[in-house]
Amino acid sequence: MQAEHSHVENSQPVRLEVATATFADVRAAFGAGLRDMLNRPMLSLFFGLVYALFGAGLIAGLTVFDQVWMVIAVAVGFPLVAPFLAAGLYDMSRRMERGESFRAADVFGVIFNQQRRQFGWMSFVVLFVFWMWAYQVRIVLAVTMHYSRYGSLEQFLEALFTTGSGVTFLLIGTVIGAVISTVLFSITVISMPLLLDKEIDIVTAMINSVKTVLKSPAVMLCWGALIGALSLIAIAPAFIGVIVVFPVLGHASWHLYRRLITET
Repeated sequence: MQAEHSHVENSQPVRLEVATATFADVRAAFGAGLRDMLNRPMLSLFFGLVYALFGAGLIAGLTVFDQVWMVIAVAVGFPLVAPFLAAGLYDMSRRMERGESFRAADVFGVIFNQQRRQFGWMSFVVLFVFWMWAYQVRIVLAVTMHYSRYGSLEQFLEALFTTGSGVTFLLIGTVIGAVISTVLFSITVISMPLLLDKEIDIVTAMINSVKTVLKSPAVMLCWGALIGALSLIAIAPAFIGVIVVFPVLGHASWHLYRRLITET
């Protein structure tokens, strides 16, 4: 990793320009993401399958080990780690954009090499924020529901929606979660594909990502809300929908980055 720092510091600084986002950009990026998925469906759906299995396994583990209260936190926070896991989809879209032919091994090689680049450090930021999200859920649960034990997910959901303490938990958790999600979305929406594409440091990448959101807050926050909504809908039927939704959104995120960030 030290060699990577040296490389970044000794290279010519990358000058980036942030464009104003429009809803037309979002529609175009989403359409391009869908085309990329259909262009290489097997490899794209493979990444979706891995993401879905990871999420389903995580939820199943929490249930088996009597951590039912964490299921809602993980299900809602699950989309927060999507940009970190979408590196392969970004690389696929980049190669297709350039008209390059490639094999699955080429994409996996790029993913593996990210551990020696700034992208790897960014993954720690994402996972740390995800941990913060889970921890605040634990605190709010302790304050509002007093760590009541539930024998099943059904009992926990019933308590959430039919008791005053459960509703209070949902309201407070939603507000705190919205703040954390907005912060993480702002620092990752552009920075993750940018770090894969350019030799820059994570601070510069995060700054440009935040600049993109601040320059077009309505459009970018709507994009974030769309990602969250589609992800939650995809999770609902036993994570089956994630297999398709995740690669489409991953490819689309790359194309939105390419429309909004230019090198000068």
